Amino acid sequence: MNVDWWIRFLGWAAALNYVLLTFTFFVFLGMRGWMHRVHGRWFALTPSQIDSVMYAFMAFYKLAVWFFLLIPLIVLLVMR
Repeated sequence: MNVDWWIRFLGWAAALNYVLLTFTFFVFLGMRGWMHRVHGRWFALTPSQIDSVMYAFMAFYKLAVWFFLLIPLIVLLVMR
């Protein structure tokens, strides 16, 4: 495997993960009431707690994409 393969792989993986993150965000916006009802019943959480957990999840996911995909991609592009 050469550097070009890793650049393509990391680029596509980052793009797909950002599509998934965007999809999750829009599903959360569209189904927010339903998620509050279901998760509030299952875990006895308030709507603000559910919003906080979802926000923390999306922030963690975004940071993971940066640390494991985008930063290595940038390093490879700079070193190339």
